[in-house]
Amino acid sequence: MSTSSSTTSTVITNIGELVTNEPGAGEGALGILRDAALVIEEGVVAWTGPASDAPAADTAFDAAGRAVLPGFVDSHAHLVFAGERAEEFAARMSGEKYTGGGIRRTVERTRGASDDALRANLRRLLDEMARQGTTTVECKSGYGLTVEQEERALRIAAEQADEVTFLGAHVVPVEYDGDASGYARHVATDMLAACAPYARWIDVFCERGAFDGDQAREVLEAGIAAGLAPRVHANQLTEGPGVRLAVELDAASADHCTFLSDADVDALASSRTVATLLPGVEFSTRQPYPDARRLLDAGATVALACDCNPGSCYSSSMAFCIAVAVRDMGMTPAEAVWSATAGGARALRRTDVGHLAVGARADVLALDAASHIHLAYRPGVPQVAAVWKAGVQVAGAQVA
Repeated sequence: MSTSSSTTSTVITNIGELVTNEPGAGEGALGILRDAALVIEEGVVAWTGPASDAPAADTAFDAAGRAVLPGFVDSHAHLVFAGERAEEFAARMSGEKYTGGGIRRTVERTRGASDDALRANLRRLLDEMARQGTTTVECKSGYGLTVEQEERALRIAAEQADEVTFLGAHVVPVEYDGDASGYARHVATDMLAACAPYARWIDVFCERGAFDGDQAREVLEAGIAAGLAPRVHANQLTEGPGVRLAVELDAASADHCTFLSDADVDALASSRTVATLLPGVEFSTRQPYPDARRLLDAGATVALACDCNPGSCYSSSMAFCIAVAVRDMGMTPAEAVWSATAGGARALRRTDVGHLAVGARADVLALDAASHIHLAYRPGVPQVAAVWKAGVQVAGAQVA
């Protein structure tokens, strides 16, 4: 450990339950260590083991028997936007069916907002997520839908977000009403050329009322040719070609996966494409929940994410998503926690986050609870004691 006078290392000691997500390191699939400690140095995990053997560090945090786990990895969010759609939520709760049509209202408001307003709202949401234990966030565009506006959204997202996704093919804008194919060509050519430098990923909403399989393929293959990696909004409202297209193109993730055929499930189970489930959306739209148990039993890899956005799910709480997944989607507490951490990392094809092995980025969440089970056991209750991102404490009581 460092012995310099500057603060470069921290020991978190007296951990009642340390979730490492390293099965060989401890109990079960979560690799749980009891009565443990963890040392952070220069932004990474430098040591884990029994608390009684913990080396000295520059600062210390006494977990006092609390549970400590990897920071949440939220692999699906739409955070560059202006305005909100509370009235739309109220209408759904009064019986109106969700169709995705409200996206255009957010597009109008976002286009009219200043860079500073969009930047400030993004910062507000990222800070809100960090206070709840989320340390890695994927952020999409998709509320601009012109070359200039999509480029602007991605430029702003790239200033602050961990992962940035170009979603020009979110819905068909009013300028292209009735011409989804023409708009898809525009996304795959002029818009992509302007936006690719700011993004790692390309995404498309492959769904009835948005883009069909051929249009989605055109956009995704153009993005791949431009050096972006694919992910797909798939099978949210109906069964369709989205999941199998994602698997065919080796997309990192097929997101939503609410309506799946047996062939869809088999395709996911035999691929490395992650099924990213977004339970907050179903909660907010009164759609059926995806069947996580069916996917897990088939051998598919499952992630959980919030899909924070102003329309179909204005929640940034991964703990809430964990609780809903356990209560209504057939997941065990351990499976849900893994999916919200290591599963999210796999959906982003990241190996440095989502676990707490030596060498991993020191994204650490200390719960104000004795076990990870409390995330589902005590829904709606604030349970974050402290959060570190890349070794820097971003929430909670300060270390001593």
